[in-house]
Amino acid sequence: MSRNEDSDHSAETHPSLGLARGTVELVEYDPAWREAYESEVARLRPRLGESVLGFEHVGSTSVPGLAAKPIVDMLVLVSDLDATEDVARVLSDSGYEERPNDDVPDRRFFARGPPSCRTHYLSVTERGSDCHREQVVFRDVLRENRALAAAYE
Repeated sequence: MSRNEDSDHSAETHPSLGLARGTVELVEYDPAWREAYESEVARLRPRLGESVLGFEHVGSTSVPGLAAKPIVDMLVLVSDLDATEDVARVLSDSGYEERPNDDVPDRRFFARGPPSCRTHYLSVTERGSDCHREQVVFRDVLRENRALAAAYE
């Protein structure tokens, strides 16, 4: 599969995913979002190999029942953010585009899909970093507290 075909494959296999860059639109929760996350991990894990310590599904699509932007947010956990050039190259070859960090100092940020249909946002960050801890805690609190999740929505 070519890079462009690889890049567009997710929107084809998960039609509930995708939003134009710069667009804010919430849609009803779709259980397929978890499958889309798991499929992406299965696709990336062998490509990234031992340079990655783990993956996390974060953001609104990781909270069952919560309306969300239909873009899967993922963390790729590494031991040293300064040694991620190989990770960035593999992600680029896998259909991701590196984007500016938006004032998040402890990550490298990537988007998958063309600007007209972003399907995944991926942050490469060190295990235990502020970015890692904050996103996982935020997800877990929303999963555990339905009232807070409803207020956030």
